[in-house]
Amino acid sequence: MSKLAHLIEVKLQEIILSSENHLEILVGACQSQETLTNTQEHILMLIENKSYTSSEIAKELGVSQAAITKAVKSLLAKDMLMGMRDEKDARIIRYQLTDKAKPIALEHAHHHELTIATYDEVLAAYSQEEQEIIGRFLTDLVGKIKK
Repeated sequence: MSKLAHLIEVKLQEIILSSENHLEILVGACQSQETLTNTQEHILMLIENKSYTSSEIAKELGVSQAAITKAVKSLLAKDMLMGMRDEKDARIIRYQLTDKAKPIALEHAHHHELTIATYDEVLAAYSQEEQEIIGRFLTDLVGKIKK
């Protein structure tokens, strides 16, 4: 094993351990006292400014309909979502945030912005050519992992 391959293994393990029990890696700690899954947080962030059906949420987030149904039920029980009948087709339920959920959605969006800014800050130390190599490496690595 090359020195760089070993370093990659060690650093990926550090990332995994630091993000254990999370489905994404975000910079910063949650200020909310609510315990939510990443799917629930993504739902809140997605529908912050627009109502969505559960099918639309599943499609937008690339998550199974079953996972969305479970997450939506939990968010409804926590009084973070409200379901409203579609004006054109009363069979369709559209979900909107409650006032309780709005700060949590904003916080999650802020974590995403902070994370991207951190990536940009780290990448600024590398030339454009090096950044392209890093991007290609990550794409190739993820491709191998997904096989």
